[in-house]
Amino acid sequence: MRYTTFGRRTGLRVSEYALGTGNFGTGWGSGAERDEALRMFDRFAEAGGTFIDTADVYQFGQAESLLGEFLAGRRDHFTVASKFGQGVQRGGGVNETGNSRKTLTRALEATLKRLRTDYLDLYWVHFPDFVTPVDEIVATFDQLIAAGKILHGGLSNFPAWRVARAATLAELSRAGGAGTLIGVQVEYSLAVRDAERELLPMAEGLGLGFAGWSPLGGGLLTGKYRHSDEGRLTTLKSVIQREDSARKTAALDAVLAVAKETGAPPSQVAMAWLRERGRRFAGALIPIIGPRTPQQLEDYLAALDLELTAEQYDQLSHASAPDLGILHEAAARNANVELGGQADRFDRLAPVV
Repeated sequence: MRYTTFGRRTGLRVSEYALGTGNFGTGWGSGAERDEALRMFDRFAEAGGTFIDTADVYQFGQAESLLGEFLAGRRDHFTVASKFGQGVQRGGGVNETGNSRKTLTRALEATLKRLRTDYLDLYWVHFPDFVTPVDEIVATFDQLIAAGKILHGGLSNFPAWRVARAATLAELSRAGGAGTLIGVQVEYSLAVRDAERELLPMAEGLGLGFAGWSPLGGGLLTGKYRHSDEGRLTTLKSVIQREDSARKTAALDAVLAVAKETGAPPSQVAMAWLRERGRRFAGALIPIIGPRTPQQLEDYLAALDLELTAEQYDQLSHASAPDLGILHEAAARNANVELGGQADRFDRLAPVV
């Protein structure tokens, strides 16, 4: 496992994979029992993984509780991140969800108790509530940092303009400074590259770390849904990408073709592309893996040894290239840059500050 700092705004060190714990527990009706979750946690640590990503809503609090048990006696070895905003249980009251200062501080106290720790390395706002100003979020992060309860804050699933404003406010903040807001988290894979329009160039330009969830498109990039509905499509019926566009079909076809060339499973090919993509990103691009079984975790870990050729990487990049829109196309024309579906096309246009 390789390591990097989570962006250019901090010295916080993370492993090249983050272990997502959405499957730790069975509160959602699907997931891993305690002993199986522990096996995955220990195996991830044994492989050199140090970055752990959880949320209060995962398995209705079970994931954090199990993780708190697993971290006992070795907490400081790991970089632990959690998220808040959706509430722990279904049907929570109006003051148990959202991103207000009240919700943020109360949710953090409950998360720290479940995790059996007195601080978080990184605390994410899970989703925007479109009510709470980012000014309030940044100011509350500053207070929690000053109190030693979190080290850094981040924004998950936020649009780029809100993140950019928050980052600016954080830079001007007397208490927190540039270290207040250090990262963004959003879905990112060969199946979903929408982040390349605004979020990835913004993260690169502002020096923010980037964490990408659902790196296999909810199982789409394994190819299994061409033969069966078994998986997230059957159990959760959510967080799933379907083969519902020509671009997704082309991306999956390319993954399967490269898998045949390399002899590696399609899932490992998709992860190898993400690792190479991260090397071309001027910052940290960390996939959040979310195994449900130890075997799935082994598949993710095996992908660390798979290296794609330049031709294979370009084949995957061209097949999955998103439509970046008029602003990117106009900028490329004015700069006389040929986009052509190249995976690094926005890197050359992104500002570096």
